[in-house]
Amino acid sequence: MEQPRTLMEAVRFFADEDRTLETAVAFRWPNGIHCPTCGRTDVRFIATRRLWECKEKHPRKQFSAKVGTIFEDSALPLDKWFVAIWAVANCKNGISSYELARSIGVTQKSAWHMLHRIRVAMDVGNAERMDGEVEADETFLGGIAANMHERKRKAVQETFGSLSGRKSVVAGLLRRTTADAASRVHARHIRDTTKKTLQGLVRETVEPGARLLTDSWKSYTGLKADYLHEVVNHRAHEYVRGTVHTNGIENFWSLLQRTVKGTYVSVDPQHLHRYLGEQVFRFNERKANDFGRFAKVVSSISGKRLTYKDLTDHALSPAH
Repeated sequence: MEQPRTLMEAVRFFADEDRTLETAVAFRWPNGIHCPTCGRTDVRFIATRRLWECKEKHPRKQFSAKVGTIFEDSALPLDKWFVAIWAVANCKNGISSYELARSIGVTQKSAWHMLHRIRVAMDVGNAERMDGEVEADETFLGGIAANMHERKRKAVQETFGSLSGRKSVVAGLLRRTTADAASRVHARHIRDTTKKTLQGLVRETVEPGARLLTDSWKSYTGLKADYLHEVVNHRAHEYVRGTVHTNGIENFWSLLQRTVKGTYVSVDPQHLHRYLGEQVFRFNERKANDFGRFAKVVSSISGKRLTYKDLTDHALSPAH
């Protein structure tokens, strides 16, 4: 398959409808086209409508490359979708819905929905548990008090008791670079920084026996039975002691903070897990080239539909 190398080349490449469809088919059905409803492979292509038709008698026997993917029920052509995926997968600090809307000629509302659907595809999971040397830390995301209107600042203080109480907590683990692989991150929006929450995430994500590096926060106390746990005491202004530090995960926090504050400005806590997935994806795939990151996202579009109703329904906010 021909591979564009830059955004300009990608725009030109996907301007050809046949080439765009071929790309979608190659990533959607790497083992051959089959009916999304019944799985039959002897399907007929209707060239005039760019659809396939299944020979089995059942509802929705005609289907497009969009059915069963993040693109389903979208009236936007695949060329706009692919340029949007290229942009969000390769912009180090992300791309706002307003900027994407201007770039590809859609409404801001459509661009916002597109970006969230793309973020769903960027969540490729963390199947392998971490071993070797692993750094663990947490950070807080939320509004800056100085930027709040006085009325809102007062309301937040009355509701949460303090301005920090409204911030979202994010925990992260970074497996350091090894001889075989670059460092990788796992991050999650969590309820609090209690021992139960943080140690539960560590035990779920890190293999027993790994070397675990944290700061001196009390919630990490008690992990020495299962891990080679070493601590750097930030309260005593100790940040590095030989190879004992959390600088790697803190570097990831700086990238995340720059993206949230600089590009997205304000992130609703119910959507935070998707923004986290976006940043984790770009960090973990940073060694790939632009087409490689694009291909990784497009390879994960199936079975990840996100309707606008689901996106805006606060009742569906995930437990964290």
